[in-house]
Amino acid sequence: MSATPALRLSVPSPVLTMLPGAHARWEETAGIEEVARIAQAADRLGYHHLTCSEHIGVPATEAVRRGARYFDPLATFGYLAARTERIMLATNVLVLGYHHPLEIAKRYGTLDVISGGRVILGLGVGTLKEEFDLLGASFPDRGARADDALRALRAALSQPIPAYQGDYYTFGGLVVDPCAVQERLPLWVGGRTLRSLRRAAALADGWCRVSPTAWCRSGAAG
Repeated sequence: MSATPALRLSVPSPVLTMLPGAHARWEETAGIEEVARIAQAADRLGYHHLTCSEHIGVPATEAVRRGARYFDPLATFGYLAARTERIMLATNVLVLGYHHPLEIAKRYGTLDVISGGRVILGLGVGTLKEEFDLLGASFPDRGARADDALRALRAALSQPIPAYQGDYYTFGGLVVDPCAVQERLPLWVGGRTLRSLRRAAALADGWCRVSPTAWCRSGAAG
């Protein structure tokens, strides 16, 4: 009989994302130092992970609904990695269509190195067409591209000489150094649809229902 998975608690990091109607007033004037102190307290108390979301640029018409503030996850987690010791650092989420898989593997592999193996990649397909257009990224086939990107990431992460051949991404014969130190860096898929759950089951290690407090890993609550 298998053991019951242990409950793991996360901290939906304040200040970094300002969702309308979902943030406290003090967050409006707080900065990274307040976030660092909260991260350190969560680290001492044994919380499992912190979160940070990604948007490159939110249209002003969408900011009323989605919020306008989104700290960059890579820069933010680089700072918080130096201020903490054990707590995991989870993107919540990176939009796959905005990045080449090797770009993610290199940047967050480097973060995994400097944090001592504490990165979790929360990844999503994306829904904001204006942002795709801004970046020159393809919107209509973003689901198929995301599936290929997940496969490419699994092939590339933790591999100093990665190789992959897929429908949208192909690479090989190059060195990515540094690369992630975790033997299997966790990939979690974000979304609120049955398709996102199926994508997580087929291609990743966990799923979240697009809520800072709803992350869960395969076989474990968290």
